[in-house]
Amino acid sequence: MSRQLRRAAVSGSLLCAVLTLAVGCRYRQTTNCPTPAASGLTTRDLIDPAAQAEGEQFIGVEHFNETAEKRAAHLRDELLKDAPPGRPERNVLCLSGGGSYGAYSAGVLVGWTARGDRPQFDVVTGISTGALIAPFAFLGSSYDAQIQEFYTTITNDDIFKKQLVRGLFGGESFADTTPLRKKISGVLTCEVIAEIAAAHQAGRRLMIGTTEEEGKRFILWDIGEIASRNGPRDRDLIIDVMIGSSAIPGAFPPSKIDVCVDGKCYTERHVDGGVSQGLFFYPPYVPPEARNRQTMNMVGTNVYIIVAGKLYADAEVIKPSALSQGTKAMNTVLYAQTRGDLQRLWTVCVLKGMTYNLTAIPAEYPPLGSCGEFDPKVMTALFREGQSVVRSASAWRRTPPVADAAHGELPQIRAGRNLTFQPRGPQHPIPGPRKMVVQPMYPGAVPATNVPVPAQP
Repeated sequence: MSRQLRRAAVSGSLLCAVLTLAVGCRYRQTTNCPTPAASGLTTRDLIDPAAQAEGEQFIGVEHFNETAEKRAAHLRDELLKDAPPGRPERNVLCLSGGGSYGAYSAGVLVGWTARGDRPQFDVVTGISTGALIAPFAFLGSSYDAQIQEFYTTITNDDIFKKQLVRGLFGGESFADTTPLRKKISGVLTCEVIAEIAAAHQAGRRLMIGTTEEEGKRFILWDIGEIASRNGPRDRDLIIDVMIGSSAIPGAFPPSKIDVCVDGKCYTERHVDGGVSQGLFFYPPYVPPEARNRQTMNMVGTNVYIIVAGKLYADAEVIKPSALSQGTKAMNTVLYAQTRGDLQRLWTVCVLKGMTYNLTAIPAEYPPLGSCGEFDPKVMTALFREGQSVVRSASAWRRTPPVADAAHGELPQIRAGRNLTFQPRGPQHPIPGPRKMVVQPMYPGAVPATNVPVPAQP
């Protein structure tokens, strides 16, 4: 190709690009129709019946769960053949993050004690608000009063001090968590540390998760091992880990933790463990001298998961601004991450022959406000809901999310624009900006119950 032709080709390409950009910039998606949420509808209930029915048939959730149940039972029988005879029952508790929604987790624990069958946990893991509950759940029901008081009486002033101007002009956060540090320091006494150390030496484990901000890695902290050292700065380290695990990036400052690497000091920045994982599992401890194929077999271990939140976010009317949309999208990502963690843990339980027990704030509970607002009245209601749920006949769910087709847990499948209303969950008032509340379009509608929820293997 000659130089003139190449120049002409380049010029033509540039002209096409400019014209395309100009046309694209002039295009604006316009509509005079209201959004579903602004009309009292939840997208979960807006179904393309033919596409949905066909998609659900291909997904085959019922067949999948039935198959998983049979195969899991077979795996469990095989694992039981190799398990140590007469081994005591083992119990693991996993506590998720969720800010002020932790009041639900606290209510479950206190209500579980009142029910009379709350076990001693061999392992307790916690993230974010779960990290604040974990030490006291680990030590047992004698600390229920402290958990209840914390999650039914605290206010924003007990957690943080706003520093909006500093955050806007180069500060690392919009709030200072000195009040929370003072609160934790007041309850995490030397006597409590000594109890954690004693439980650790007896073979039980307390683990808290953080995210190292710069390395972007999830870190598991063995709190019992730190407590057992009883060094001059070990109690401070435990407090730093708890503060870091609940430090929402940007909102709260990171915990700055000094570490020694090959004799040289570095300062890590630890933030909310929920940035990396919604929750996590850690297996029961086996002493090194006793580790073999039999003792490392986890069959029969009971895994209890308390989610401080709903499994699916409530619908809401979103303010059409960049900041609002970005914030709500991040919230959606966190819900999806937690569901993914729950599904993975269910798979681990099936493969290892462990029992899977899940509780979360019911979908029927009224729409939740911000988990960053600590209102004693709202939290007390959540606490009581936790007490009520754990005392009910259906306290624990045995399946992960995306296992109940009838109640809107499967992906929605569409082949076009024409949809129909088909209730697949509770019909709540839908909140919006500036305290807007939209009443549901079909308040009396109830989801179908003809699709059975499969039992846990």
